[in-house]
Amino acid sequence: MSQDSFPAIQELDPLLVQEYLQDHPEFFVEHPELLATLRIPHRDRGAISLVERQQGVLRERVNQLEEEITALLTVAARNEEIYRFYSELLFDLLALESLDEVQQALASRLRAQFRFTRVRLMVATAPGSFAEADVASLLKRRLDGRGYYLGRLPAQEALGLVGIETGSVALVGLGEPGRWSGLLAIASHDPSHFVPEMGTMLLDQLKQLLSFRLQHRQG
Repeated sequence: MSQDSFPAIQELDPLLVQEYLQDHPEFFVEHPELLATLRIPHRDRGAISLVERQQGVLRERVNQLEEEITALLTVAARNEEIYRFYSELLFDLLALESLDEVQQALASRLRAQFRFTRVRLMVATAPGSFAEADVASLLKRRLDGRGYYLGRLPAQEALGLVGIETGSVALVGLGEPGRWSGLLAIASHDPSHFVPEMGTMLLDQLKQLLSFRLQHRQG
């Protein structure tokens, strides 16, 4: 076979080289001398060896993993702080005697902890009926089957309910669906604070406690 029948080196497909090396991981074990002679262009250091390049990639990956671990630990610490806050808040609310005290403590504690713009506990005058005539119809439109609405509201609805036109809200129906005994409305100026896909585990606990307090209200 003549030499011309072989493809020229410059015409060799890089993908074929990549696939060959992936299929033959022992290649550099059988040809260790290549590790010392191969040179790879580097943006800051000129040409470096393959081993140096591998070490650099590993260092970059280690740094990336360290940053990810730090971020996860930060999130975990924040989640623990929020969990502890809600646990203490629930016990404190149980110890209060009147609904007025519950409303005041709830608003002041949530606003101080999360810098919410408005925290409002609305109590129904009768099951499913509120002093503001439009509240019942708003709940019927907005609350899902579990009694939640998380996200943004049209400016007119948000202004009438929580006093701000922009941002995001959490609406929590208290009591039985369709016969709500109350509504907890929380507003944040941050449009992304409350979003439909967020979890409601902590709000579930607050919802149960407030529903219980409204059922056994003492004024």
